[in-house]
Parts: sequence; structure tokens; C-alpha cells
Amino acid sequence: MLVLGSRLHDTPVMSLQTGTRLAKIGAPLIDPANLKIVAYEVDGPLLDEHPSFLRIDDIRELGTVGMIIDSSDEFVVLDDIIKLQKLHELGFALVGMPVIDEQRHRLGKVEDYSVETGSFVIQQLNVHRGFFRGLTDTSLLIHRAQITEINDDAIVVKSTARKTAEPVLKATRTEFSNPFRGVAPAPEAEA
Repeated sequence: MLVLGSRLHDTPVMSLQTGTRLAKIGAPLIDPANLKIVAYEVDGPLLDEHPSFLRIDDIRELGTVGMIIDSSDEFVVLDDIIKLQKLHELGFALVGMPVIDEQRHRLGKVEDYSVETGSFVIQQLNVHRGFFRGLTDTSLLIHRAQITEINDDAIVVKSTARKTAEPVLKATRTEFSNPFRGVAPAPEAEA
């Protein structure tokens, strides 16, 4: 199921063991190499250390009551997992990143994203077009397959401009005869 990333912010984290609310979801840790959410930063009064994180692999279910985990033992800190520490130090924030096409034309900025809740892979980017383009155009939805590069400055997507001025299909018209239309057959002669 696809869900907007902004809808997951402040989602309660519930314990299966105690049935209580342990924390709430904060900012995601996104791997820019594959646009997968690896963990969420969590906040709450029951946490021993700050910042604490909830790895995606430790989420049992995302339901109407929130994200359900086994217990508070699932929360980790940056020193526990090296990959989380590297992603946190990278400081990659998807929301607010400029989006450009391959010809370096500015398309807008990422204002939200759609995430698939089974794998927590980001599937679409919602791009805000800016003030003047926003008057005439709606926001863009960019599928992950359209992204060609993510660098420190921007997200580069495939351009929709044609590279050549040649027509895609050359249509030629030839005359042909329809075998079903033609001279009517002569009636059979009686013998």
C-alpha cells in the first residue's frame, strides 16, 4: 500500500508485549542510493537515549493504531549500527531537495513522497513547481524509475524533451485494392 511520507510522521509506536505506546515516529533515515527508508528516528518519554531509532526490519505491522513492534528492546542508538551512523552523518533530507531534468531545467522541490509500506521503498516524489509555475501547473508526480541521479545538489530525472526532430513513425499512403469490393461476380449459368 502506498502512503504519503508526511502521514507517517508522529505515528505512534506500540509495544506488542505491553500494549502501550512507547514512542512516536520522527524523521526517516533514507538511503539515497536506493531511496529506501532504513530507520525512523523516534521520540518519547520512555526512551533512555536520544537520538533513538527504530529499524524498519523491527516493525511487525503498520496498522490503524500505529507501528507495532515487539518491545522497547527494538530501539537502537547510532553506536549500535554502523550503517545508521553513516546515514545519519550524511544528513540526507529528501523533502526540500531541488529536482531538475537532464537538461538542467529546474522542475521544483520535493514536498512529499509516497512510500510502499511493505518494503518502505519510496515509489514516487511529489514535486512542488514553485510560485509562478504553480499558478498554471499542478504539482508533479515523479516515479522512482524516472530518477537518473541523486547528488548533493539535486535529484536529476529523465527529460521529456525530444532529442531529435524526426517523426516517430513515418506514415506512407499507398493505394491498395480491396478484394471484397470490385466487380460483382457474374451469376452462375444454368446448364
